[in-house]
Amino acid sequence: MRLENTYIAVDGVGEATERTLWNAGALTWSDFDPTLCGRRTAERVEGFIERARPRLEAGDSAFFHRELPSGERWRLYENFSEQACFLDIETTGLNHTRDKVTCVSAYRGGDTETLVRGDDLTRGNLQRVLDSPLLITFNGARFDIPFLEESFDLEIDRPHLDLMYPCKRVGLTGGLKTIEPEVGVERDRPDLSGKDAVRLWHEHERGVDGSLETLVSYNREDTVNLRTVAEETVERLDRKLLPDSR
Repeated sequence: MRLENTYIAVDGVGEATERTLWNAGALTWSDFDPTLCGRRTAERVEGFIERARPRLEAGDSAFFHRELPSGERWRLYENFSEQACFLDIETTGLNHTRDKVTCVSAYRGGDTETLVRGDDLTRGNLQRVLDSPLLITFNGARFDIPFLEESFDLEIDRPHLDLMYPCKRVGLTGGLKTIEPEVGVERDRPDLSGKDAVRLWHEHERGVDGSLETLVSYNREDTVNLRTVAEETVERLDRKLLPDSR
């Protein structure tokens, strides 16, 4: 689903009204006819479209992030996927006030960049990496983003899609490693887990050969796989919601 299909950001328009508009032929903003709904609703829809079109042309993802209900922000994906930053971090534990970030990987436009603690994982480099119209994580709202903000004194005020929630809407439950096989992802090292990431970092600190390379590879794979999960999740939501996608 593209933002041009979306009416649910309009004040007073819920799922039922949006579905009614789609079924009546107004699948996109260009198809909207004010006779398809009541006068007040039509005025609000036309007012929203008038404001939204230039914001979309300008690539203003923040506008739609603000306007959309939190559970519908997955609709940003198709319009901003090519510029999106798929983000994943590894840490020494789960406590963002006590534990440390060990590496951060960001996948964007077919390229992956990894920042490593003690090398190039700095506040400035993080700000550069996070400069994206859309951040995409899995469980990042509760883990990755608060961890980075606490550890590097950052305020990450970027449009953010946490895939965990749209995944649940289409029956993809559990952690990322559980969901990946359900959408056709095969890992190079399926035996590795978050606990192994902690172990690998400590082995690296002790000078164990190859431990850092394995950790970085694991972290990078998470970000690349996030794109596949996002594509499949959005496609399933499209089939579930849009009339011509069933």
